[in-house]
Amino acid sequence: MPDEFAPLPDNIRSVQPGGGKCYAIELLWGRWRRWWLKTFRRGYVARMAELREGSTAGAPHEILDPRDLKYCSNQCSAHWAPEHDGFRWRDNLPFTRWGLAELQLMGYPLLAATAALALLCCGPWRWLAVVPAVLLALVLWFFRDPTRVVPADADAIVSPADGTIAEVIELDHYDFLDGPAVRIGIFLSIFNVHVNRSPRAATVVAMDYKPGEFLNAINPESAIRNEYMWIGLEDAARPGVRMAVRQISGLIARRIVCALRPGQPLARGEKFGMIKLGSRTELVLPRDAVSPCVAVGQKVQAGSTVLARFV
Repeated sequence: MPDEFAPLPDNIRSVQPGGGKCYAIELLWGRWRRWWLKTFRRGYVARMAELREGSTAGAPHEILDPRDLKYCSNQCSAHWAPEHDGFRWRDNLPFTRWGLAELQLMGYPLLAATAALALLCCGPWRWLAVVPAVLLALVLWFFRDPTRVVPADADAIVSPADGTIAEVIELDHYDFLDGPAVRIGIFLSIFNVHVNRSPRAATVVAMDYKPGEFLNAINPESAIRNEYMWIGLEDAARPGVRMAVRQISGLIARRIVCALRPGQPLARGEKFGMIKLGSRTELVLPRDAVSPCVAVGQKVQAGSTVLARFV
């Protein structure tokens, strides 16, 4: 493993650097919650401070309990042991934890509208309840986070995203890999699971975030002009072998979540972020070291579908 890592870029100030309205509302709720805890639950705050491990240096706000780390876990080293994290159960929900705010902000109004139309309207007008009910189902479906079985094959490189293979292209040279590469592009529709997973057990070497446009992810220009998060990895089992993952926003998806920082280790298939709504994810591998196992048009699942194998 490399002894030194590139620092986290200055424009990555949270795990969701592009911001967003739901993000802003959740941060506002966090400020109110911390005020309430410090005012009415001082004993709890003191106890959590004693149990907290690591450092809060770099965090943009006070870290009173694990909920405060949701959007700044890449800014500091503060954390709690699993047995001291009273909110760890949220990881076992069938929905991604990064989307719980959107689920509530969009889900509760849609649920209320469905119930109101179904109970208050008469005759055929009750069928209007179908409209918010369908929208609610789509919201729940989009933020789902199913369990995935990661292949045991030691040479396997798994998909970092769900979706459809849009391209498998050989590149003459890729700077981060310092040699020829193969790029596998995955298109994610709004109906795909949008949680991203690590293709290999690896260490994050470098990262780059670029604000940009929000072209349809089907458009090849989106790979160049859209907002993206680039993650450079070094394989844990093959020191010196590198690969890269790029999360690219889309026409509807405008919020990239990436909870990583340079130097952080990852297990193969481990969740590290998501792209909220339709988007694109790319995996770049050293061309001479791997053999791709997928073709354009093939459906893949993050963490379980093998995209390539080391030769």
